[in-house]
Amino acid sequence: MDAAIRRVAGFGVTIVAAPLTSRNRRELMYCGFGGVAGLAGFWITLVLLLSGLTVSVSVIGTVLGLVLITTTLRVSRRLGSLHRRLLKRMLGRQVEAPPTFQPGTGILNRVDRRLRDRPAWRAVWYALIKLPVSAVQLYTVALTAFGLADVAYPAIWLLFRNHHGGSLSPLVAVVPVPFGGNIRVGSWLGAFPAALAGAACVVAAAWLARGINAADGRCVRGLLGPSSMAERVSELERTRALAVDDSAAALRRVERDLHDGAQMRLAALAMNLGMAREKLGDDDQAADSATVRELIDAAHRNAVDALADLRDLARGIHPPVLDNGLASALATLAASSAIPATVSARIGTRPAPAIETIAYFCAAELIANATKHSYANQIKIDIHTERTGVLVLEVCDDGIGGADAGRGSGLSGLAQRVSTVDGRIDVSSQAGGPTLVTVELPLRA
Repeated sequence: MDAAIRRVAGFGVTIVAAPLTSRNRRELMYCGFGGVAGLAGFWITLVLLLSGLTVSVSVIGTVLGLVLITTTLRVSRRLGSLHRRLLKRMLGRQVEAPPTFQPGTGILNRVDRRLRDRPAWRAVWYALIKLPVSAVQLYTVALTAFGLADVAYPAIWLLFRNHHGGSLSPLVAVVPVPFGGNIRVGSWLGAFPAALAGAACVVAAAWLARGINAADGRCVRGLLGPSSMAERVSELERTRALAVDDSAAALRRVERDLHDGAQMRLAALAMNLGMAREKLGDDDQAADSATVRELIDAAHRNAVDALADLRDLARGIHPPVLDNGLASALATLAASSAIPATVSARIGTRPAPAIETIAYFCAAELIANATKHSYANQIKIDIHTERTGVLVLEVCDDGIGGADAGRGSGLSGLAQRVSTVDGRIDVSSQAGGPTLVTVELPLRA
């Protein structure tokens, strides 16, 4: 019996003390920011989508309608990213992002891929169903605000109404529906019922915030998270095709480098040695020693150049510096950068060799891009494995910004390369800088 009473008392204390916890503050902050973002996102998505569909009905307005619809899909992806960040920042709930959009080449191909972008359409659905969720979230914030004001009524009466003489109009304590309406306070003792009603509103708002945020979190995971099974299969088929194309391109590159580089130099070496042998002939004294020396020198230069080409080719397939670990390889890469670069590495479990190779070449490509286009004074490279099973590479420069992965640049090639191992790349580069490129790779392919 005593144990049951203690359990009931503990349950009651948990309910009443919920508004005093740090979790409640985070829940209310998420209700406020998430509610406002959801309300704004609903109207933006609705206006753009209806405008696009309405204009597309007419033959003349088809082009403008398609532009509006594709704009809606792009905006919906941005809004989805905003909601995922709010959920992570305020409630600590991580929701993985869907696969990044691959624009392709050509206007028609871009429009076709954008219209068939399933994660974007799911983000549109989330923006539309977010309206009632946002209404409840904002109501929760309002309920808390009115409740706190009502709780303060006894103190307000003592501070501002505790004097004699003259007639004072009664105070009105607002209790939002469905808890009542208004409570008229005409005396100090009459302020306590209002304070009690306010405390009940605050407690109810705390648990209502938890409930609606839990429901919103499930919506975020279901509509803004990773793809469904059908989309997952489609994404695997796409990344498999990219892997096949990437391996074929790598083989063609190796063949071309061997044919145009080392093979030509070795052929020239063989020719020079053959000419030197002919010059020598049967009688060593009959040969022109100066001519033979020139031929041998040329053969030696060709041999040295061929060895250098073969070394570069082998380094392009697998940099030997990776044998000492990714952190050491990136430090060597930063030391050879034309722009001063620093490396910060926090790697726990060592990634697989294939992942290390991809991360190394991503860093090399990003440093090369910054050197060519950014006009930066400094490059910062940060690589870590803070999340379980994920290797994160961040390359930041203080240049002029303006990098865009959707314009067919080297960034789109990096996105294709990391997607072959279920990785993702995110580019943040406003005009005027700085530029931050984040590459996320699994520790095991």
